[in-house]
Amino acid sequence: MVKAGHVTRRQLHEGEETMHALFEKQGHIATITMNRPDALNALSPEMICRLVDYWQEVHDDDNIRVAIVTGAGAKSFCSGADLGQLIPLFTGARKPQNEYEERVVKDRGLTGIGILRDFDTVKPVVAAVNGFAVAGGTEMLQGTDIRVAADHARFGLQEVKWAIFPGGGSTVRLPRQIPYCRAMEILITGDLISAQEAFDVGLINKVVPAANLMEAAMEYAEKLAKNGPIAVQAIRRSARECIGYPEKEALAMEAKFAAPVLKTEDAVEGPKAFMEKREPVFKGR
Repeated sequence: MVKAGHVTRRQLHEGEETMHALFEKQGHIATITMNRPDALNALSPEMICRLVDYWQEVHDDDNIRVAIVTGAGAKSFCSGADLGQLIPLFTGARKPQNEYEERVVKDRGLTGIGILRDFDTVKPVVAAVNGFAVAGGTEMLQGTDIRVAADHARFGLQEVKWAIFPGGGSTVRLPRQIPYCRAMEILITGDLISAQEAFDVGLINKVVPAANLMEAAMEYAEKLAKNGPIAVQAIRRSARECIGYPEKEALAMEAKFAAPVLKTEDAVEGPKAFMEKREPVFKGR
C-alpha cells in the first residue's frame, strides 16, 4: 500500500496545490480534506488512493476516535468522479501515467473504499459539506454518521440524467436513510436539492452559515471523541448491522454487541466518574 502521508495545519496550505487530499490529526480527531477546489473536488485517481489510505489510518489508529471529512474551497464538497481523469482509465481510453493511476486500474475496488461504499472505518465519521455534494459526493455522504452542511450546499445523484447507474451504494442506502418516496425522487429524477431540503428529509443533521461549518462539525466530533470509544463503536456497529433484520433477530444481535462493552475498563470508569462528580477518563479498553 502506498501511504499518502500526514500533513500539519501549516502544510495544509503549503501543499494544497499538489496533494489531492489532506490528512490532519488533532487529539482524538482526524480531519480529511478533499483538496481539488478548482475541479470541484472531483475524485481523481490520486484523491481516491489518498482517501483509501486515510480511511485505513482512521480504522487502524486506536488514538483516533472520530473523523471529519470535508472539501477544500467554498463551492464543492465532492462532485463525483473526474470524467476526464478517472473514467477514461476504466474504459481503457487512456493508459495509467503515474502510481495513483496504476493503482486504481489494478484494483477497481479502491473507488468503493474511497467513497465509503465498501469500507467500514469502525470509528464515526462527521461530514462537513461545504458546497455541492453530487454523485459520488452524495454517495460518500451516505457512508458517514453525522452530517453538517453549509447553507448554500446542494445534494443530488444526477447519474440518471446521463443514463448512468449511481453504483456507490445509493440505491441501497438512501431508501433506508430517508423516506422511500423522497429517496426515489432524488434517485430517478436526478434533480438537486438544497441544504434545507436535505435537512427536512433527514439526510443531514444541521444547516449552518458557511463561516460556521467547521466549527459545527468539530463540535460534533469533540462530543463523540469525549464519549467512551468502545461504546461509541459498538453502538454504531449495532445500529448499522441490525438494519433490515426482523426485530427478534435484531435484538439478539444487539445483545451480542452490548455484552462485551460492559466488560471493559471504560464501563467501570464511566459510572464511577458519575458518582464522584468528575469527568471520566476513557482509555479505550
